[in-house]
Amino acid sequence: MKLLFDENLSCRLPDALAELFPGSAHVRSIGLQGADDRAIWARAGREGFVVVTKDDDFREFPLLLGSPPKLVILAVGNRTTSAIRELLVARQPELKQFAEDPIASILELE
Repeated sequence: MKLLFDENLSCRLPDALAELFPGSAHVRSIGLQGADDRAIWARAGREGFVVVTKDDDFREFPLLLGSPPKLVILAVGNRTTSAIRELLVARQPELKQFAEDPIASILELE
């Protein structure tokens, strides 16, 4: 499962999680820094990413624009990059199950 981290998350996360989530990227590393959320959504869908964000604006996209991609919303407030990394590592089995579920389109992690 490849994760695409939105701008509101650290660009260090893909490297920090490369072992568990190979092929993951940050919007900055694929030329989408400052891009419209819809452009990020479309690119993620085309390239097989699961979007990871803290931005509630994405919440409506699975309903309005359809899936793929899938969406992971981090409802964690202001946490360090290390704390977010630890959360994703701890919840990796749940993330994997979510990615494989043909019906689920949004997962919120707290």
